[in-house]
Amino acid sequence: MSSPPWEFHLPLAPGDLLRGGGPGRYAVQEVLPPRELAAPLAAFRAAFRARGALAVLQHFDPLYSLLYHFRAVGAALKEDALELMVQVVSRHSNDLPAVLDDSGLSHADRTAHLNALKMNCYLLTGLVEAFEMETCKSGLVGLDPSGKNKKNRAKASGFSWEEEREPLLQLLTQLLQLDLRRLWSGLVVEEEFVSLMTGSCYRILENPSIGLQKHRATREAATHLLAAALVHYDHMFSATLKITQMLQHFEHVAPVFAQAVSLWATEYGLKSMVGELLREIGQKCPQDLARDASGIKGYAVFITHLAEQIPAVVLSNMSVLLRHLDGENYMMRNAILTAVAEALLKVLNGDKLEEAARGTRDQFLDILQAHICDVSGFVRSRVLQLFTQIVQCKALPLTRFQSVVSLAVGRLKDKSVVVVKNAIQLLAAFLSNNPFSCKLSCTDLVEPLKKEVQKLQEMRNQRRATAAAAITPEEEWEAMLPEIRAVTQQLLQPLQGEEEEVLEVEETAEATSERITGLLRKLNYKGAVRLTQKALCHFQGLEPFSGPTEGNEEATVLGILKRLYTGENPEDAPRGSSSPVTKDDMLEEQPQTDLVKQEMLVQYLQDAYNFSVKITEALSLVSKMMYENSVSVVQEAIEFFVTVSQFGVPQAVLGVRRMLPLVWSKEPGIKEAVLNAYRRLYLSPSGDSERARAQSLVRSLSLIMVDASLGTIQCLEEIISEFVQKDEIKPAVIQLLWEQFTEKSQCSLLERRAAVMLLGMMAQGKPEIIGSNLDVLVTVGLSEKVCEDYRLAQEVCNAISKLASNPKPALGKNNAPFRLPQTHMLFGSLSKAVSKGFAQPSGHWIPFMEAAVALIYQLAEGAEEICACILQACSQQALEKLQEADGQKAEPGDSPSRVSDGASSLPTFLLMHLVSLVGQVALQQVVYLEVSVSTELRRRRILREEQKTKQHSESSAKKQRPRSTGNETTMEEELGLVGASADDTEAELIRSICETELLDGKHLFSAFVPLVLKICNNPGLYSDPALSAAAALTLGKVCMISSEFCDSHLRLLFTMMEKSALPGVRSNLMIAAGDLAIRFPNLVEPWTPHLYARLRDPCQSVRQTAGLVMTHLILKDMVKVKGQVSEMATLLMDPEEAIVGLAQNFFSELSNKGNAIYNLLPDIISRLSDPDCGVDEESFRAIMRHLFSYITKDKQTESLVEKLCQRFRTARTERQYRDLSHCLTLLPLTERGLHKLQDNFDCFADKLQDATVYSCFQAVLLRFRRAASKTESKALAEELEQKLQACHSRGLDSAETCQEGNETLMPEPAKRRPVEGSHRQPLSTANRNVDELFVTPPPRALRNHKPSQKRRPPKKPIITFSSDEENSSEDEFSAELTEEETPTKTTPITRSSARRVR
Repeated sequence: MSSPPWEFHLPLAPGDLLRGGGPGRYAVQEVLPPRELAAPLAAFRAAFRARGALAVLQHFDPLYSLLYHFRAVGAALKEDALELMVQVVSRHSNDLPAVLDDSGLSHADRTAHLNALKMNCYLLTGLVEAFEMETCKSGLVGLDPSGKNKKNRAKASGFSWEEEREPLLQLLTQLLQLDLRRLWSGLVVEEEFVSLMTGSCYRILENPSIGLQKHRATREAATHLLAAALVHYDHMFSATLKITQMLQHFEHVAPVFAQAVSLWATEYGLKSMVGELLREIGQKCPQDLARDASGIKGYAVFITHLAEQIPAVVLSNMSVLLRHLDGENYMMRNAILTAVAEALLKVLNGDKLEEAARGTRDQFLDILQAHICDVSGFVRSRVLQLFTQIVQCKALPLTRFQSVVSLAVGRLKDKSVVVVKNAIQLLAAFLSNNPFSCKLSCTDLVEPLKKEVQKLQEMRNQRRATAAAAITPEEEWEAMLPEIRAVTQQLLQPLQGEEEEVLEVEETAEATSERITGLLRKLNYKGAVRLTQKALCHFQGLEPFSGPTEGNEEATVLGILKRLYTGENPEDAPRGSSSPVTKDDMLEEQPQTDLVKQEMLVQYLQDAYNFSVKITEALSLVSKMMYENSVSVVQEAIEFFVTVSQFGVPQAVLGVRRMLPLVWSKEPGIKEAVLNAYRRLYLSPSGDSERARAQSLVRSLSLIMVDASLGTIQCLEEIISEFVQKDEIKPAVIQLLWEQFTEKSQCSLLERRAAVMLLGMMAQGKPEIIGSNLDVLVTVGLSEKVCEDYRLAQEVCNAISKLASNPKPALGKNNAPFRLPQTHMLFGSLSKAVSKGFAQPSGHWIPFMEAAVALIYQLAEGAEEICACILQACSQQALEKLQEADGQKAEPGDSPSRVSDGASSLPTFLLMHLVSLVGQVALQQVVYLEVSVSTELRRRRILREEQKTKQHSESSAKKQRPRSTGNETTMEEELGLVGASADDTEAELIRSICETELLDGKHLFSAFVPLVLKICNNPGLYSDPALSAAAALTLGKVCMISSEFCDSHLRLLFTMMEKSALPGVRSNLMIAAGDLAIRFPNLVEPWTPHLYARLRDPCQSVRQTAGLVMTHLILKDMVKVKGQVSEMATLLMDPEEAIVGLAQNFFSELSNKGNAIYNLLPDIISRLSDPDCGVDEESFRAIMRHLFSYITKDKQTESLVEKLCQRFRTARTERQYRDLSHCLTLLPLTERGLHKLQDNFDCFADKLQDATVYSCFQAVLLRFRRAASKTESKALAEELEQKLQACHSRGLDSAETCQEGNETLMPEPAKRRPVEGSHRQPLSTANRNVDELFVTPPPRALRNHKPSQKRRPPKKPIITFSSDEENSSEDEFSAELTEEETPTKTTPITRSSARRVR
């Protein structure tokens, strides 16, 4: 084969082949037009069949022309060209192995094959890139969102480029796996060729759709192609740069390259590639990355995915990334922290780590803990998630538990909702995976901890004593040595004629050694030395007597004696002598082991206790989050309390109860979370049998109701009724409850009560639970023994009341209400129980009586007759008691009104029972008329109208159609009018009954009203607190009947509310006044200031009751709110936490009513900053911080800035200046707000000499500058700051000058104050034009109002509620206000009317 006269050089750009690169370089001779390409391609195909892959050497130009005109060439021709080039390259790939293995290959053939290879690969990769670019563009532009056009076009042509890519990449990979260096004479393959082969691969990976699951095979093919280039052609440097560049510009490639690099490191051994890539990323400047958000996101995702797949390899290169933890971009920090966590989870985990690995683990944990307090909420949140994973995988060392738990508890106060949510999740993970115990109660852990600590202390003391008493053999030898040395020296001297003790050696050296040791222990030193001398002669060469006998004999003897006594050289010593030493050692080791075990036990208990304390601390924080605005945080808090409950933490019960009200949440997710929580806690009890599970469930539910409030029980009722409606409560549970109630199953009185309550709750969902066993409830619950437990009887009444139908039936349903006849045994039992208990003193009779009377009115036909009989029976008993006291016999015909004549001689409890019964019957009678009777009248009227309509339509159907239509229309109009007027007629009928009949002389109530009034009017005579409270409540209930009666007794009611010394009376009257404000709003309106006054009552329970009542009245728009609402604001600083929560809830609900808080703020500021009737400065600031948190709209902020500035003109004291300036600091100032501040500068310029005012304005500007981004805004802020500084300095200078000259410019308003008094009206009018809400009340008007409402007549007798005045006349006991003190109906509710008298 002849070599071509040229060499093909791979071009840097396609156009380079059109220009001659010099002699010996191939250049394209002619670029053919698109329409002439078919014939040359056919010729190339024929040549390929004849000559193989080398045919391209003569037919390169046509294919180059096709690439040159690719967009203009038809699809069929392009597809044919691609198919042809695939065949050519495949053929060449199959032929090359034989060519490369041919040792006799000529230079010409090698050159020909090399040129052909370059040309074929250039053309094929060119086609790949062209098709890929065309697909990407058509994918972005030519397709509709559904992608249907692409599918249709692919089906029509039979060609799909996405399906062609994988075999193409596999073909190129096959080619690269050959040893192509031989074509380059064994040298390195040129870089341009490798880049050509990999370039098409990178181009395919740039396609955004490559990450889809359906393209997985294509991704894997590209990965293997790049791996071949990396392994065989030293492509690492180029690949590192290319991958880094693509990560920066294409977000979708990060997971793809992470998967590829992981494959290269594990299957191809290219771990150095990981290091190169991470080093390249690590060397990026953090400041540059902070400016390139899209680029850094790619790096972050790549690092995260890579760490998840090959954490060990990433760990070895982690040091190059750690510098980015100090960078500004949070995504990079998150990625590196994720890599750190993956290393901790999968590499640095376990107890068998080496010392270096432990150090690295601790360092990584320190890094994670440090970033729990990162400046970015996203990083804090991510670290908490990572710690959650670490805890769940049990990869956190025990030594770190306490510190991480403490950090998690601290994050519960984070301002970021996501951080708080993840902190709760982390604490829940700690609980679920704690190594301590399944029960984490602090109280249960304290006692064992104290006990074990005491035991440890005793063991340590004992060890110290033992250590002091125990002397080692060496120490004993040192003590004996002087005496033994003296004996030895004496015996070694010539004998002085003394008798020598005869000692013979034993048969063996071992026995002799034991005998010598025994002599030493007996302190027979002389015998031991002589026996040793003989043994040296007798056992020469045997241990332990093998020492040198010549020379220093004394040293030899002493050495042998020391070895024998101390037990040295145990391997050579005789067994008999070593045995005692070994036992001593064992005895010494045993206490040491026990001490270590005890120390470990104490440490374990201490860690468990500390962990429990932290969880308990978290409980109080998490419980406050149940009412956050974030649904996800609330759900996490609920889930947390479920977890805590399962671990037996006692305080969890409070959280479980606290979540109960959330069952009324409007958010479906929150309501469902509460239901699921109770489902998991109570509906999945443990037990072997169904009855055991039922017992466990009933026991758990009963535990919640111990000391539960009425609100808690109502919430629990809603939850249980939901469960019953969904059939989630098994019949075995209901059966067990009935057994407990009927005492078939042994249980306590409390359990019986709880059983009835639970049955009543279930009846809310399914009334037939009670209805089918009504006789059982009556006979057992309201039997003769009812006096023994009125609370049980009360719960029975509440349960039976669930049978009553809804007083407001659904629209379109006119079913008759469920009622029982008067003769039903239920009402006989109730009447008997109430009458029987009337004359017996019991603290629980009144609640039972109230439930019984309410039940009678709910279910009985002719309920008023039954209650009248009860009233008559009870009053008859009172008369009998009265007659007994007077020594007379009661006659059946005596009137109940006689009771009031001699009431003072009746027992107090009897009076209290009678008064309470009257009040309850009166209230229920009103409810019965207004609700039940009214509803029944309307129902019957609608039924009559429907019957008339039906009859009319039947009769009109017989007539002609035109007339019929007109008559129907007229009839419908008439019915509409009749219906509207009928509603008014029915309401008027009910109203007239209440006004004229219920309290007239003929009705039973009239007999008891004098008694109630007498008790209320004579607090000195009737001084019992319970009686006074009951009478006050009854007065309020009777006032509900008639507007005329209410109007005539309001003075008495409000006088008692204000002057009574009994908190119970004041609370009851506050509740009654709230109800009267809804029933008779026009009558109560003039007394509104007295309602607000109870918010400052000295008694906590009265303030709380007043807060509840006023919350309902204000939110229902039943009272006017102006400056007096500031009294509600003062509750935000109440010492009682419950009242503070009530006030916070009030303002939270008020904020949902449009601009209510914005409109009220000026009056609240004015009242609270008033030194005479406001609050102290610190409290004022705390209240304002809370209220201003509801100002969120920019327009409201701007308006408030202007109005607060205007208020400086009318402020009178320095305190008011400071308060107004502090309010400005609470507003998030915008640019327009700053302009408002600038425009109104003159309003506050003269106040800037005050240091506090000046610092507040500085704080406003500082906050603005932090948020401002525009240069103009910053310039405006600087200009205003200069003006502030100038005024402040000028004010200080003038103040100093005025002090020297006894003159000042600042007190000018004070000098004008007397004049202002006479000319204040024009000023206030001007202010009213600005904003009516910011007007300061004119002092003259204030003085005019005070005499009419607050001034007391000088000769008015002072009323004291004391029983010492029993002998005084009745006139002195009158506690009513005089006519002058009574507000008229037309008195407006203004700020001035509630001012206190100075």
